[in-house]
Amino acid sequence: MVTTVDLMRHGEPVGGSKYRGQVDDPLSDKGWAQMRAAVADHCPWQAVVSSPLRRCAAFAAELAQRHALPLSLEERFKEIGFGVWEGRTKAEITAQNPDALERFYADPVRHRPPRAEPLSEFQQRIVAAWWDLLQAHAGGQVLLVAHAGVIRMLLSHVLAAPPERMFRIQVPNAAISRIRVDGEGREAAAHLLFHAGCL
Repeated sequence: MVTTVDLMRHGEPVGGSKYRGQVDDPLSDKGWAQMRAAVADHCPWQAVVSSPLRRCAAFAAELAQRHALPLSLEERFKEIGFGVWEGRTKAEITAQNPDALERFYADPVRHRPPRAEPLSEFQQRIVAAWWDLLQAHAGGQVLLVAHAGVIRMLLSHVLAAPPERMFRIQVPNAAISRIRVDGEGREAAAHLLFHAGCL
């Protein structure tokens, strides 16, 4: 049995680049254009799964309706919570604490933002949601519309990379990555076919 999962990051939200986390900003006009251009008229999927946050869910709903596909919103595919950094830009964080970002990216386990979601807890909820997605859509092809952090964690899981290195993976807005899973259950073999590519 072969299951194919396409991972798509949302487009640019209103407010531009910031540590948005679980702040529920909608897509900007540019963000809508990015996502529509990335998919165009392609529709190889039998279902769409999405984070419930609007920057993912609004496009997922539009796509599902256009192609008469079932849509599921999955709470566990929300972005990682950035604590006190939520809604703030890199410049704002650096102005208050010049070394905070460098320390975070060097070791996101020990130097996460105050009140941020621990990386281990984020990993647990994302991987649990991943196994449920594979079980629900076994043998099919599904689109998951999610966030950079979610996609980084899934790619780290598939590649057996340490989760604390996930921020080394770049995930542009509206980028699409494809994972093929051969077999069923926890013994299935997952392969990254392409990352941040085109359909």
